[in-house]
Amino acid sequence: MTAEQTTAVLEAEGLTKHFPVRGAGREVLRRGAAVHAVDDVALSLHRGRVTALVGESGSGKSTVARLLAQLQPRTAGAVRLHGREVTVRGGRKFRAYCRQVQLIFQDPFASLNPVHTVRYHLTRALRVHGHAGRNARDLEDALADLLGRVRLTPAEQYLAKYPHELSGGQRQRVAIARALAAEPEVLLADEPVSMLDVSIRLGVLNLLRDLKEQFSLAVLYITHDIASARYFADDTMVMYAGRMVEGGDSETVTQSPAHPYTRLLIASAPDPERIASAVGTAELAEDDLGEPPSLVTPPEGCRFNPRCPHVMERCRTDVPPRFEVNERQWAACWLYDGSESGTATPTTPASEAGDA
Repeated sequence: MTAEQTTAVLEAEGLTKHFPVRGAGREVLRRGAAVHAVDDVALSLHRGRVTALVGESGSGKSTVARLLAQLQPRTAGAVRLHGREVTVRGGRKFRAYCRQVQLIFQDPFASLNPVHTVRYHLTRALRVHGHAGRNARDLEDALADLLGRVRLTPAEQYLAKYPHELSGGQRQRVAIARALAAEPEVLLADEPVSMLDVSIRLGVLNLLRDLKEQFSLAVLYITHDIASARYFADDTMVMYAGRMVEGGDSETVTQSPAHPYTRLLIASAPDPERIASAVGTAELAEDDLGEPPSLVTPPEGCRFNPRCPHVMERCRTDVPPRFEVNERQWAACWLYDGSESGTATPTTPASEAGDA
C-alpha cells in the first residue's frame, strides 16, 4: 500500500450503541434493558481501499454505518476523521463533516423524494455543499458531470425524470451521484445492491470500484453476501451479534476463514457444486446450529457460543480478544489462544478451514 493508503481517513475505536427498550415483555421488565446493537467495534477506512463489513441481518452492520455518518449518537467509543475525534451532530460542523463522509442507503427508492426530479435532488446536493457554481451554465455542467460519473448519459435524458420513472439500478446510481456531489473522501455504502436485480448488481459494484480508484475514496461496503466481499473489497471484517469476530484481507478471510461463524457464513453462501455433492449427506444440516441470540440479553462470553460447534467452557464466560491468526488475518476466538505468549496457534488446519 502507498503512504496515503496506510493512513486512516476515518476510524472508530470502542464504538458502542445500546438502544433503550420500551414496552411489555419478560425481557424488558428489568430496569435499564437495552438492545446491545453494537459493542466495542474498531475499524479504519483508508483512501483507495474498500473495507467490507459482513454479517447476517441484525448483526449491527447498518448501525455501524449510521454511527460513522453521525446520524445516531453513540453510547461509547470514538470516531476520528483524519485523526481528530468527531463529537458534533447537527449545525455547520455536521454539514462540514458530511462533505467528507457520505452514506449511500440500501433502498434507493426510499432515499429519493418521489415528488422531486433527478435535477432537484442533485441541484440541492450541489448547492448545500457549495459546488453548484456561480451561474446556470456552471450548474448544468456540474449536473452533467455528476450523471456522467455514474454512467447515466446523456444527462438530459435523466434530469427531468422522477424516481418512479427510473429502474432500480438507475435510482441507485442517482443516489450515488447525490453522494458524490459533496466531493467526499469516504463513502459508507449500506448494502447498496441488495435491493437490486441480480443482473444489475455487478454493474453497480463495478461503478463503485471505478469511483474508488478514480477519486481515491475510502469505502465501507456493508453486505450480508460474503462472496461479493471477496470480489469487491480489499479487506473484510465479519460481525456477529454486535461484535467483530474476524478480519483481514478479503482473499484470506474468504478462502481460509478462521472463526467458526465465518465458516458458517461461507458454507451458507449458494454454491451449486457444494449443493450437488452434499445432497443426501449431513453437509446441509446447518439448521442444527440454532438461531442468533437476543441482543437484549446477549450471551456471556463469546456471543457465538450457543451455536458454535467448537464451544469450550471458557467461551461461555470470557469475551475473546483479537488473536493474530497470521500476518494478514485476526480472529476473536479462543481457539487461537493456544500458547502462553498469547500468539495464535490455530486448532483447525488452514486447509480444513478453507473447505468449511
